[in-house]
Amino acid sequence: MNESHIILGIDPGTLLLGFGIVRSEGKKVEYVDMGVLDLRKEKDAYVKLQAIYDCISEVCKSYHPDLLAIESPFYGKNAQVVLKLGRAQGAAIIAALENGVASVTEYAPRKAKEAIVGNGAASKEQVQMMLEKTLGTKLESRHLDATDALAIALCHHFELQKPVGLSGGKGGWEQFLKDNPGRIV
Repeated sequence: MNESHIILGIDPGTLLLGFGIVRSEGKKVEYVDMGVLDLRKEKDAYVKLQAIYDCISEVCKSYHPDLLAIESPFYGKNAQVVLKLGRAQGAAIIAALENGVASVTEYAPRKAKEAIVGNGAASKEQVQMMLEKTLGTKLESRHLDATDALAIALCHHFELQKPVGLSGGKGGWEQFLKDNPGRIV
């Protein structure tokens, strides 16, 4: 039986937030949409969080994703940047959960690049080129944050294809026990 999912990928940010959507059915995947929320002109941090919440809410109402794959904040030298990214991520996650998304999975930026290009240090341009080849479509976007978000969604599609125990997020023993109550005594 092929499970069908609509996966929303998000590259969170307080200046540019990217989103990408794919439809996943078994091993097949198809491009649905992508875009960017441009917050560079807004100075108020809390207004930005409200805009992120509103944008992701609208995306969810339009496309009805059931899964969310979101980039985890990377650990840099600047704690303020990580804090801001974490807030943006939180606003996006809450919006998605309140609008019907059943599951949230985080991916490190390197994990998504590795899943798409085979190299965790790949450039954003390399990621876009491989996405176009994999999805069979030309991706028109002025901002590579949208293609990064699409890469995160596609990374999650690939993770869903792995046998139990091999995937890093929702697989493994915890998922096996949940899916097989009573098999282990």
